[in-house]
Amino acid sequence: MSSVPRTLGFIGLGVMGEPMCRNLKRKSGCKVLAHDRDPAPLARLQAEGVVALDSLAALARRSDVILMSLPSGEVVRQVCEGPEGLLALARPGQVIIDLSTSPVALTRELAAAFASKGARFLDAPVARTRAAAEAGTLSIMVGGEREHFKGIEPLLACMASDITHCGPVGCGQVVKIMNNMVLFETVVAFSEAKAIGEKAGVDAGLLFDAMSKGSADSFALRNHGMKAALPGDFPERAFSVRYALKDLEYALQLAADTGIDARGARVVQQWFEAAIASGEGDKYHPVISRLIAGMA
Repeated sequence: MSSVPRTLGFIGLGVMGEPMCRNLKRKSGCKVLAHDRDPAPLARLQAEGVVALDSLAALARRSDVILMSLPSGEVVRQVCEGPEGLLALARPGQVIIDLSTSPVALTRELAAAFASKGARFLDAPVARTRAAAEAGTLSIMVGGEREHFKGIEPLLACMASDITHCGPVGCGQVVKIMNNMVLFETVVAFSEAKAIGEKAGVDAGLLFDAMSKGSADSFALRNHGMKAALPGDFPERAFSVRYALKDLEYALQLAADTGIDARGARVVQQWFEAAIASGEGDKYHPVISRLIAGMA
């Protein structure tokens, strides 16, 4: 970390945000302020020395670097563009880091708006699980100028074991959105294999174990398949179908913008929409494996 004292502001203390904020406080050596509409995570973080603020404006005024972990691009826009939002209160030299998964066009639009105020906006969406957020072993994909990336890399290292500079502003979002698109398509693929294998007389546990030893092995199979689809464990307050559909729609928008026929992604979209229609929208997104097996 730089020897110059810095105050960090953290907005959004949900499933991923709370453990990320905790690791920032424990490892950065900086003063950390936090804001969220839910008082519960704020109370838990206060025990770690994080300063809880009930005003977004107060956080914006007091922070040198602001990190956001928010559920959607729509919420990111609200936090930035509101009458007492981050953009209205931005000042020269301030740095804003979006850890959320947000639309690429919005990211670039906000970066230009903050630049006009002399502030810097970088996209740094995170990948992996809540357990990785707690352990500080996330993967973070960053969009921004290299010199700006180097300036925030030590902060990101408090939360992640893998940090990739993907290119100019917006490129971190491109990589993250494509990562999730491939994940979702893989969940559909192993769910189809599970359903077909079981109906053809093969135990699903044996099937997944054998696949994990062959060319079908993947992070998705080992985590979303073996730990969720196989035991039928689809909790709420995990990466839900609704959140997954949001990210998938960002991917489909990128596909449309670039002229790519993303048929596989559209198949996933159909399964996510079916899960929401059947009342499963708030459950962990591999719940679509139940629908694919004809169990819903």
